[in-house]
Amino acid sequence: MTYHDSNDIDPALLETIDDPQALTWAERWSDATEAGVDKHVGRADLRGRILAALDVDDRIPFVVRRGGHLYNFWRDAGHPRGLWRRTTLESYLTDDIDWEVLLDVDALAESEDESWVWKGAHVRTPDNDRALVRLSRGGADATVVREFDLGSGTFVAESPFELPEAKSDVSWLDLDTVLVGTDTGEGSLTTSGYPARVHRWHRGEAVETSEVFTTGSRDDVAVGAGADRTPGFERIIASRALDFYRSRVAVDTGGGLQSIEVPEDCEVALQRQWLFVLPRTEFAGIPAGGLGVIELDRFLAGERDVRAVFEPTEHTSLQSLAFTERKMVLTLLTDVATELRVVELSEPTGEQRAIELPELVTAGVVATSPLDGDEVWLTTSSFTEPTTLYRLDLAESLVPSPVKRARAMFDADGLETRQHWATSADGTKIPYFITGRFELGPRPTLVGGYGGFEVSLTPGYSAVRGLSWLERGNFFVQPNLRGGGEFGPDWHSQVVKTNRHKVWEDHQAVLADVVERGYCAPAQIGIRGGSNGGLLTSGALTKYPSDFGAAVVQVPLTDMLRYHTWSAGASWMAEYGDPSVAEERAAIETWSPLHNVVDHGVRPYPPALVTTSTRDDRVHPAHARLFALALAKVGQPVDYFENTEGGHAGAADNKQVARVESLIYTWLIEQLER
Repeated sequence: MTYHDSNDIDPALLETIDDPQALTWAERWSDATEAGVDKHVGRADLRGRILAALDVDDRIPFVVRRGGHLYNFWRDAGHPRGLWRRTTLESYLTDDIDWEVLLDVDALAESEDESWVWKGAHVRTPDNDRALVRLSRGGADATVVREFDLGSGTFVAESPFELPEAKSDVSWLDLDTVLVGTDTGEGSLTTSGYPARVHRWHRGEAVETSEVFTTGSRDDVAVGAGADRTPGFERIIASRALDFYRSRVAVDTGGGLQSIEVPEDCEVALQRQWLFVLPRTEFAGIPAGGLGVIELDRFLAGERDVRAVFEPTEHTSLQSLAFTERKMVLTLLTDVATELRVVELSEPTGEQRAIELPELVTAGVVATSPLDGDEVWLTTSSFTEPTTLYRLDLAESLVPSPVKRARAMFDADGLETRQHWATSADGTKIPYFITGRFELGPRPTLVGGYGGFEVSLTPGYSAVRGLSWLERGNFFVQPNLRGGGEFGPDWHSQVVKTNRHKVWEDHQAVLADVVERGYCAPAQIGIRGGSNGGLLTSGALTKYPSDFGAAVVQVPLTDMLRYHTWSAGASWMAEYGDPSVAEERAAIETWSPLHNVVDHGVRPYPPALVTTSTRDDRVHPAHARLFALALAKVGQPVDYFENTEGGHAGAADNKQVARVESLIYTWLIEQLER
């Protein structure tokens, strides 16, 4: 299915994102790929069904509280770029919500002739009167920042805080002062492309000449600072991210920055009078993956009697913390099943009470507002159960009240989920979930996966996957590979740098286990992954191509000998290794997908679909371009699609999501349902 002219380009041209020849090459191959998939009679219908599911009006409008208002960002068929809007709790709890629209991104994009994509807003708390709005051109990580008046519902016209396109970091100090890290020219950015220093920027002055508040090294990943506006505990917290897992944090309570002396791989969280520590290796008696607490002023004074709040077990790990005004919520995973516990902030080491949850669902805290009481918004879902949104006031009860329920978007009748454990090459047990109609026997099976950056994959509802794949009677497998965070820091650290190959051993073990249990034959397996998951699937293609029948490689990393020199790549060396270090380079050379492609006559690969976005400024599109080209040049079957917008997400609005997802699933159906 290879586009016949795909080889006719100098590979070096593909490394410049917007080189005219590269763009023409990408467009022609993308058009050929889409034209080929469009021959499938079901593609147009699937595309329409996906778009209808994404645009449905009775989706849950998720909210975050800021003072007396609940804020939401919403996309639908009439507003593909979206509406930023707000309402009151009283109205939200009704079936007919009265929304106040603050910003219509579609109207703004049309009036300014820009492809604006919403990237969020930083509201000034506790005053809730102004916001710093982030807008991206085409979905890139880099954004412009504009000041918005929440009272008038307009952008501020007189001496506003505004920043041109950059990977900026901003935080309110007061109405006329912000902390900002942005591109101000020479020395202002790290090698990863993020801010290397933070300015204290006063209204009306040029950011380039404003006072430098704190600075780091060009070799850091990023430098940032934010203001804690909790009444009675006002302070500035500054951080230097040394790499993806090591940082240095300091706090300014009015007398200048004072370092919080914890190991560099220990995360910290400040809430009111408390310092919480989350070590990745044992610190002050708190084990790796645990949670400890001590009064901040006592710690800064040199005391180290840190008390344990949570200690992990072989099966249970801490996933996240969330704070309300007087409580803390711990999200835990036990063998990849969630539990939510509540602790009183007045005594963090005291009793932990469980929030009552339905059985067999994944639960998660989606929003709290520590300056506005003990309200918690949480969700539950599973592979077959759509999302339910709950509201809970922890000052009153531990029983959440359902507020909104998402409509079922695909036929889940007869679908079940099972959990199995595969055995990796070194004997480690790797859990995975499989969902489908088991009475149908062996079926085409789509295997996902990520395996990196401590990202935990838990069961969750996907309308797109359900109506595109599960409704057809096919199986979906979600493996919990090492590199994730499902079992704490050690589950991740076992496979970084020179041990990275173990992620593929885990993945291959899951593929083998699925076959051994009789769910499918190897030729019926499709693998799919994006970003780090794209590295997973591209690497699988070159390492064990006979174990599956098709591979979808989305916004991937593939050139792992140069990844650290492109876009944000330098920030990931703690994960993959440094190609300039001989031992680490030698390990990378054994699995770098681009450098392990072989001729079809030597070892045939199953068909691959490689996708990316021209506007991806996180993972350089050259990774996808060069990998697809390398496959084509040696006669391996490959299709390629490059969306012109979408950033690292691959799509900028629902219409683009429907286009890309229908392309991927139709392609998979063609490969695996023959």
